[in-house]
Amino acid sequence: MTDTLPAPERRRPWSHRTRPGVDLALAIPLFLLETGWLVLDWMYGYGLEVWAAQGDRAGIDAAGLAHIGRLRTLLIAVLVLAVVAAICRARWTVTAHLLVALLAGGSLTAAQHEWEHSHTPPPGCVRYSANC
Repeated sequence: MTDTLPAPERRRPWSHRTRPGVDLALAIPLFLLETGWLVLDWMYGYGLEVWAAQGDRAGIDAAGLAHIGRLRTLLIAVLVLAVVAAICRARWTVTAHLLVALLAGGSLTAAQHEWEHSHTPPPGCVRYSANC
């Protein structure tokens, strides 16, 4: 009788918890990268576009809408990465991504609130009348 070698054991990402060293090695740089991107985009992406508009309302509106779009994209990307990290059972990476998602969601809410506040019609104005 011949002895057969056992089949190699497949390692699925969800079968074992990710080692803490590997988890932290991914969580810390990704957290810094994502929050840094968020802060730099707010300062340089949105801030410089508004400054470059020089008071032109259409340019400021375009910069605001582009910033809202970039925030949505970041929020979706962070949530997708959090799901992937949760599948890999990397708890610190999931925690870091959820913190960034909260920060990005708060920034998105603030940007949308600012947009709505600056584009509300004056009181007593009918929305689609010619004088508004």
